[in-house]
Formats: sequence, C-alpha cells, structure tokens
Amino acid sequence: MDWTAYSGALFDLDGVLTPTADIHRKAWSEMFNSVLAKYPAARAYTDEDYFQFVDGKPRYDGVRSLLADRGITLPEGSPTDSPQDATICGLGNRKNEVFVNVLARDGIGPYQGSQRLVDALAARRVEMAVVSSSRNADSVLRASGLRSRFDVVVDGLLAAKEGLAGKPAPDTYLRGAELLGLDPARCVVFEDAVSGVEAGAAGHFGLVVGVDRGVGAERLLASGADVVVNDLEEVIQ
Repeated sequence: MDWTAYSGALFDLDGVLTPTADIHRKAWSEMFNSVLAKYPAARAYTDEDYFQFVDGKPRYDGVRSLLADRGITLPEGSPTDSPQDATICGLGNRKNEVFVNVLARDGIGPYQGSQRLVDALAARRVEMAVVSSSRNADSVLRASGLRSRFDVVVDGLLAAKEGLAGKPAPDTYLRGAELLGLDPARCVVFEDAVSGVEAGAAGHFGLVVGVDRGVGAERLLASGADVVVNDLEEVIQ
C-alpha cells in the first residue's frame, strides 16, 4: 500500500488493534443468553447475532438491536442503572461488568501485525487515532501497551460527552480526523465491523480497509470497504 497518498490512519480498536472482540463476544453471549432464557420463544444468542446486531455499535445500541430482533421490549433505563436491572442500560452495564472482569483477570495484547503497522506508521510520522465505540478503550489500550502511540482517542465516553452519533454514522471517525487536523480524504480507516465500515464509507474517507476477523470479506466489501485484509501487516510497505 502506497502511504504517500495519506497523512492519517484511524483505527477501530476491538478486533483491529487488539483481540478484545473475543472477550466482547463471550461477555455478550453470557449476558444475552441469561436474559433470553427467560423468554422460551426467543432464539438463543449466537456469534452470528454478534456480527449482525452488536459488533462495532455503542453498547446500548447493541442491546436494543438484539432485543428488537427477538421482539422483546424493555424500559430504556439510564446509564446509572445497576447491572441487575432489567432495562436496556442495565443489560448493557451487565455486559460491561463481565468484560471488565475478564480484561482485569486475563489482560490483553495487540495483534502482532497491528503492532508492526502502528510502529511503521509512527516511524513515517503518519498521524494516528483510535476511534472506538467502547467506553473501555483507554483501559484496553493501556493493557495492550499501545496507549502511548495515540494522542487522539475518540471512544464511547467522548462520544457521549460530545453527543456524537455512534457507528454506522460517520460522526466519531470525522471527529477523529478533525482532532488530528486532517481532511478525511487524506485518512485511512481500519475496521473489522460492518457498522464501522459503513461509517468510514459514509464519511468519505480516502480509503476504508476492512479487516476480516470473522465477518467475511464479501460483507465488508458490500458495506463499503475499498479493500479487505486478514491482518494489518498486509498493508505495511
């Protein structure tokens, strides 16, 4: 890949820089299946549901999407709800509690190919940002040893504070480019989620690279990816 055409790189976190998607999938599965067990007519939660309804979205949006598919209506609640509350926010908080516990217990490291690309871009003085729906992005970056590489992190906390719409809206990626002081047309977006690829395409970024961690290359291309790779090391030159 010819990096002379681009000045910035905007990375999703989970599934792109770090294999935290594995922890997220386990946490979502544990939370949703405990809830769906109370609705005998509802289909059990699967990894396909993760990719279709949850992956890349803000936490509460993921809860809404899955429950809507199952025809289940719960009160919205508020972000301060207990993880035990039967509300949209309560379930989102329950999932996050599981995630945080697993992260603290097991830790996380970056994908080796992603680490090498980040190092290569830093050497080229390419501006870099992390754009993640997660409210735990800072903790994950610190646990992985990548935090010092990124001066700009647009995460779920900043999005909530600034009222930015979550992916698939392009707002968080556009904010990342703005904080880097760059035109989106000069930036590359790296995403493994359909909603994130859609966000990059909607923002008219210079290049949207889909990272296939299980969604499938065809779905990423159909969602707006310009190219799909299996590992970020493939775009180092």
